[in-house]
Amino acid sequence: MNSTFTKILKILLALVLLAFGLNKFIGFLPLPELPENASSFMTSLDATGYVLPAIGVLEIVIGLMLLLNKWVPFALILLAPISVNIILFHLFLDLPDIGGALVITVLNVILIYKYWKAYKPLFH
Repeated sequence: MNSTFTKILKILLALVLLAFGLNKFIGFLPLPELPENASSFMTSLDATGYVLPAIGVLEIVIGLMLLLNKWVPFALILLAPISVNIILFHLFLDLPDIGGALVITVLNVILIYKYWKAYKPLFH
């Protein structure tokens, strides 16, 4: 579980999550131009006042857990539904920009596979 490959993947995923999580509060990364439907969806999420900040907090917390190597299997499971939603958003609303979503999801899946022993008791 603590191979160099796994450590690199954890750090990479953690940094991406921290960057995008912090960006929801600080806004240091420019927002990409979105298609009309995707833009409407994001505007609706922003209008709730809580969805994007809640996702940002989760991304930051998950990123910190991965960086600090604390509760990694739990962090990866917390990230799973976020990864699925990122993929679905891009699949249905912004297909040309799906690359980043695929990277996050693939990293999450690989790391879940690497930590599979921690999840085995859930299936007995």
